[in-house]
Amino acid sequence: MSDIRRIDPMGGKLSDAVEYNGLIYLAGQVAENLSVGMKQQAEDVLRQIDALLAKCGSDKSRILTATVYVNDMVHKPQMDEAWMAWVDRSDPPARATVEAQLGSPDTLVEIMCTAAKR
Repeated sequence: MSDIRRIDPMGGKLSDAVEYNGLIYLAGQVAENLSVGMKQQAEDVLRQIDALLAKCGSDKSRILTATVYVNDMVHKPQMDEAWMAWVDRSDPPARATVEAQLGSPDTLVEIMCTAAKR
């Protein structure tokens, strides 16, 4: 399986990203600081996505799909505000936003995406 590259494996539980056949699959990313609101958590997650994509030789303009999980759709406008300030508007990905119970009550947003390598 040497053609599959796993980025930052976490003790056999998951990898932050997996590269295969020119594609990068990012695990769901959550904010490091869960004591802040939706917009700040989303901004933190998007920074993490930028860093992971760079580590894999890509960037946000190469994102193909994104799935955004929010704990309550009431807060979706704040997530959208962070997203719109971040997304490459000339190359936006396909995106879905889903309300879901996340890993902890303080986790307001989780984003996973698939991108093409440069």
